[in-house]
Amino acid sequence: MVGEEFSLVTQRHNWGEDRVYYHDAEGRLKSLPARWSSVFPEDPFVVIAAGRSCFRVEDLRELSELIGRLRR
Repeated sequence: MVGEEFSLVTQRHNWGEDRVYYHDAEGRLKSLPARWSSVFPEDPFVVIAAGRSCFRVEDLRELSELIGRLRR
């Protein structure tokens, strides 16, 4: 799927994330996370980190909150 182009049908916020919808080669409506597409500009942190960081600060904060809730 890397490098393939699809016509954007719509964009929605579903399942806690922005998703883009398109029709596959068989005409079925499919979706994928918008961050996997070129619909939005790249996350500035990802660009600046240039592969040197495995995690974004936002993701680490979310993980920390989840661990805190699980410990309670």
